[in-house]
Amino acid sequence: MYCSNCGKPLPDGSRACPYCGAPSGGFAPFTAYQPNITEDNIPDEWKPISMWGYFGYEILFSIPLIGLILLIVFSVGGTKNRNLRNFARSYFCFLIVAIIVIAIILAVTSTSTFFTDILRA
Repeated sequence: MYCSNCGKPLPDGSRACPYCGAPSGGFAPFTAYQPNITEDNIPDEWKPISMWGYFGYEILFSIPLIGLILLIVFSVGGTKNRNLRNFARSYFCFLIVAIIVIAIILAVTSTSTFFTDILRA
């Protein structure tokens, strides 16, 4: 490698030219601080939910009226845990999509039987 200022050869790993003092650009790579993250020092809002926790919340959200109320409360921010809030939001979206699909299926099947009854008469 050669100095970009004076053109003389630079020793390997040098940070500056020994002849003119210009920086050579051969800096050591920057290593960022990597904090040790354990389950003890994770904030409460980022604590992961266990598999049994997901299973329990899914059963809780499946209860007809109470589950729907809790699902809406957890979806709009009734909990500080972001994992639970995101799970409730995804479950709520799934519930809305399922209701729409069931409504479409019922509408198609009921109208088809309605028209077949008219044609038979």
